[in-house]
Amino acid sequence: MISLFKGQKVDLTKNNPGLSKVLVGLGWDVNKYDGQAAFDLDTAAFVLAPNGKVSSDSDFLFYNNLKHSSGAIQHMGDNRTGIGEGDDEQIRVDLSKVPSSVDKIAFTVTIHEAEERRQNFGQVSNAYIRIMDESNGKELIRYDLGEDFSVETAVIAGELYRSGSEWKFNAVGSGFKGGLRALCQNFGVNV
Repeated sequence: MISLFKGQKVDLTKNNPGLSKVLVGLGWDVNKYDGQAAFDLDTAAFVLAPNGKVSSDSDFLFYNNLKHSSGAIQHMGDNRTGIGEGDDEQIRVDLSKVPSSVDKIAFTVTIHEAEERRQNFGQVSNAYIRIMDESNGKELIRYDLGEDFSVETAVIAGELYRSGSEWKFNAVGSGFKGGLRALCQNFGVNV
């Protein structure tokens, strides 16, 4: 298993020949805080063309659009509490089925109704993204996002991207203010 730091890029398929089906797991814990509202963190995947934008709004996968039209990417559903061990949400990717027009898949985490609930990533700890081989459950790559967030309400955790015929992973760890709306605007989704 390779443990990454922010900004690090690593070969995924070159280091794991024959790998096609991966499970992207994202997890987090919520710190104790004085607010009344529960935390509901949501993962999403943005399926991006070479220009860094979605080709259509259906290239944005989240709890209301679980499966990509190609069948290559599937969001495994919404976890509204984040309680318990292990991954809080997962996204399956079959790299062999990803359309050739797709250059990159960005994986994000946002806080649902963050503004109304006065919540941000400064109140979240132990956030991570990991890539597993779906065939045997083996963890291949892990990136712990660390505690360097404060007021952000959305985070791009990492991205799978093409490099010639291979796939690589980039540990992005970049925070945004403005939650899901800001991410959607960044990636060209109509909001």
